[in-house]
Amino acid sequence: MSVRVTAPRSPWKTRYFVDTEFTDFIDCQLISAAIVGEDGSEFYGECSDFEQSACSEFVRAAVLPQLGQFPGRSMPAAQLRDELRAWLLAVPTKPKPVLSFDYQGDFDLVLDLLDGDMPAGWKCEHVGGKIDVERLEAYFREHGGRHHALHDARANRFAFI
Repeated sequence: MSVRVTAPRSPWKTRYFVDTEFTDFIDCQLISAAIVGEDGSEFYGECSDFEQSACSEFVRAAVLPQLGQFPGRSMPAAQLRDELRAWLLAVPTKPKPVLSFDYQGDFDLVLDLLDGDMPAGWKCEHVGGKIDVERLEAYFREHGGRHHALHDARANRFAFI
């Protein structure tokens, strides 16, 4: 994925904003996952083996049409797990990496994908109360992409205060 290097906000930690898309709140299967770092690093992948029949009407209308924008990033969940784990392990542990999420379900889906464990050295932080809604909306007005994991993670990075 692309890398645009910028300075982290803190010399002691670098936040990495995660977002996921999933089938439904009841029959919850991962569709896609994205992580966007304050340093410009990005990870994105789509599961090719989720059950489309488990998708809510909302997901069918808002999420599924956006899949496939990044060629080569659709793969079986096992491959997505391996690629995500490799990406997380490649992130420097100094400054301390912090996986930041605005919705607990995103974090839970990532943990499930990783078989329950974040790599050593990572901290995790719920930042839902630190996302500026006006900045978030301004991002989507300019860039679009709402309900696409990578675009949502980029928006959260932009709107974090």
